[in-house]
Order: sequence, then structure tokens, then C-alpha cells
Amino acid sequence: MHKDEDARDEDWALNQRVAGGDRAAFQLLVLRHEGRLRAFLSRAAGSDADGDDLAQEAFVRAWRRAGDYRGQGSYAAWVMGIGWRLFLDQRRTAKRRESLALRDDAPTSSNPHPATDAAIDADRLLATLSAPERAALTLCFGHGWSHGEAAEIMGVPLGTLKSLVLRGRAKAQKLIGEGGTA
Repeated sequence: MHKDEDARDEDWALNQRVAGGDRAAFQLLVLRHEGRLRAFLSRAAGSDADGDDLAQEAFVRAWRRAGDYRGQGSYAAWVMGIGWRLFLDQRRTAKRRESLALRDDAPTSSNPHPATDAAIDADRLLATLSAPERAALTLCFGHGWSHGEAAEIMGVPLGTLKSLVLRGRAKAQKLIGEGGTA
């Protein structure tokens, strides 16, 4: 716990320097947090390339808005929240451009070659979930955030986050069960 508080204090101090235009301090923050941010956004977006683009844009915004971070909560949660909101914005824009029929391309259980437990990997499993369910599971189980922290990152009430986790887990377990019974 003491280590987490030290890291939080260091991030706060670094961000204060960033708010003053210190690029070296910002580079340290990026090095500390880019791996988790890229991994989360890649899972949320369903693509490493999209996750990388979103993470880069999130850090650009974090640089520009460094003065907005007040040290409430961790810097990691703050920058993850920026990335999540960018993802949601990107998704809304894409939905406006695409027909709703494209959303029906999700795999169904009528596949003539049902997957076995061994063949179902995390990416395929997560791809069957809605973006909010995918993000909630990734944050809580993939990155170890508490439900409260994940709710803060996603900008949703705690109860909503818990519902997303439960619904996402149930869908994933059902898919695993269907694959395992073949």
C-alpha cells in the first residue's frame, strides 16, 4: 500500500511539472503508464492498431490538459479515463458512418465447427461482448482495477459497472460452456 501511495505522489509531482511544460517529466509518465493503457484500449477497441492510436491520442490530451489533473485518484485512472472517453467518441463516430447491419457480424453458436475450451482465447471471447462489458472485464480482471476504480475510469456509476461485469462474465461463461460441450 505504501508503494502505491509513493507512486501516486510521484505521478502527482511529475504531472505538476508537466503542467509547467516539462517534457522530460511527461516522458516518464508515458513510460510508466503506456503499457497498461495500450493493453486496455487494444482490448476495448478489438485491435492493437486502434488501441495504439487511442493511447497516443490519450497521452496527447493528457499533455494538453495536465493542469486539469487535481491528484484525486491515481494518474493511471485519470489517463485511462481519457482513453476510454476517446474510445467511446471514436465508436460513436464510426456508428454514424456504418449501417447497423454491420453490427450483426458477431460470431454465433451455429458455427459448424464449434470451438473447444482450448480454442477459445481471450480476444475472441471478448469480441463477443459489448464494448462496455469488454472494457469492464478488461479493467477488473485483466488489469486488476477495483470496481470503484473501473467505474471512475469508465465514467459510470458503481452499480452500472458491477452490472457490466456480471453480464460480461455470464456471456463469456455461456460461450465457454457452448464451446466445451461440442
